[in-house]
Amino acid sequence: MGADGVAVLLMAYGGPDKLDDVEAYLLDVRAGRPTSRELVDEIKARYARIGGRSPIRELTEAQARALGHALGPEFAVYVGMRHWHPYIGAALERIVAAGHRRLVGIVLAPHYSAMSVGAYEKKVLDAAAGRVQLALVRSWGDHPGFLDAVAARVMEALRRFPSRSGVQVIFTAHSLPQRILAQGDPYPDQLRVSAAAVGRLAGLPQWHFAYQSAGATPEPWLGPEVGDVLAQLAGAGHREFLIVPIGFVSDHVEILYDVDVMYRHQAERLGARLERTASLNDDPRLIGALADLARTAALERGWE
Repeated sequence: MGADGVAVLLMAYGGPDKLDDVEAYLLDVRAGRPTSRELVDEIKARYARIGGRSPIRELTEAQARALGHALGPEFAVYVGMRHWHPYIGAALERIVAAGHRRLVGIVLAPHYSAMSVGAYEKKVLDAAAGRVQLALVRSWGDHPGFLDAVAARVMEALRRFPSRSGVQVIFTAHSLPQRILAQGDPYPDQLRVSAAAVGRLAGLPQWHFAYQSAGATPEPWLGPEVGDVLAQLAGAGHREFLIVPIGFVSDHVEILYDVDVMYRHQAERLGARLERTASLNDDPRLIGALADLARTAALERGWE
């Protein structure tokens, strides 16, 4: 592809490539603030349980390859991570070095918050520094392709149960500090809109919503927390649960540890069965949605 084409930057959070990277990774996540030895050891133990590393780079690169194939030769797709290699800034340098002057940025988090997606946007804007024309896709949790993909995963997962009628479906997303509510942040509303749409598509008579993976800080975070919802529903006699991590699009520690290990163990202690939907990763329906987002952003700028 020539330099006249449009570059697309897929952005994800990032994660350590090996256990020895965990401390440096946490230092980046915490903006240089030191991490206690206890927390470093705890996070290392979590990654040890899921294979000793994060799979997010490989999964994002697989998404990028599939997206490049879907978009064709007029687009070039790159990967940049917010908190680990390859960093967003380094990806921008490669994009500029390749001669691209038009860039569509897509964060692989469908729902906008100034604290999450907004932080990616700032890194892109700082790195771009006027060297490229930039079109940022701010949120896409209402895209029909994304909703169809999640609904298909829900229906597939429900078939694992003897009967879907008693299964309690819990949509989840990463928690954020409660102070975003005072700022009118759209994150909670966007999440519930997506959950409701998937619920309709999957024919769910009812569903629940909860937050997971809150940070280790003393300030209050958005709730209810998944563990609290599980305990409450189990206390009401329910014994079958399906977690739908609608705020995430690929496997990483918040899925492979927080859900597959921590919440599953809690369900076992409650005498219940817990399943989760398979992550989208490079599902063709997700890739189709991302391709449509990229093309639309380029068309709106008159780049095609």
